[in-house]
Amino acid sequence: MIPKHVAIILDGNGRWAKAKGMPRNYGHTMGAKNVEVICREAYHMGIKYLTLYAFSTENWNRPAAEVGALMKLLDSYLKNCQKTAKKNHIRVRVIGDISRLDDKFQQNIKELEAASAEYDGLNLQIAINYGSRDEILRAVRRMLSEYDNGMLAAEDLDEAKFASYLDTAGIPDPDLLIRTSGEQRLSNYLLWQLAYSEFYFTDVPWPDFTKEELKRAVDAYSARDRRFGGIEKKEEK
Repeated sequence: MIPKHVAIILDGNGRWAKAKGMPRNYGHTMGAKNVEVICREAYHMGIKYLTLYAFSTENWNRPAAEVGALMKLLDSYLKNCQKTAKKNHIRVRVIGDISRLDDKFQQNIKELEAASAEYDGLNLQIAINYGSRDEILRAVRRMLSEYDNGMLAAEDLDEAKFASYLDTAGIPDPDLLIRTSGEQRLSNYLLWQLAYSEFYFTDVPWPDFTKEELKRAVDAYSARDRRFGGIEKKEEK
């Protein structure tokens, strides 16, 4: 059974580069190149949604030179992504608080999202300056603002309504989370959305995460009995 939505924490770029005697930024560059490969393979496998953790709110604490290089790389990737998205009919959305990004970067994001909005292939979400606690706080602020303005009543609030304030509004929750490079934690990623997801951890660093590794993760997911409160969950086709 193929998961409808897969979320991935792209980990291990820097360690992968260090092991090869290369600078960390080389690892980030090679990791970015691997994104297109995995997007293509995910779509061919029948995965409908793919959400990638590209830059977290905590990543700002990295050395300034590395942060600068990452921002430049992400901006360049998104520019090139317009052509890739058009070629492969990928709808691209960015989740996270983009207000901290420079104006040009924000404009590139808006142009990419607008240009790909009608594409009917893979739905690709890229998390940039994303942290789940930050996302939830921003959602609560918007919700309280609407409440104060008389646009929301307390009795209107349920799980579905709250989810509509999140960055992932309109996107189904992930069925499977993959984290590469050996770490086994969520790192403030999609905490609300991953409530019922299956987790798959691999020691393989992101630049070495091939289509065979993706298939291995999906096979592991397919082999599990997904049960909720003793009731087997029927997966959507």
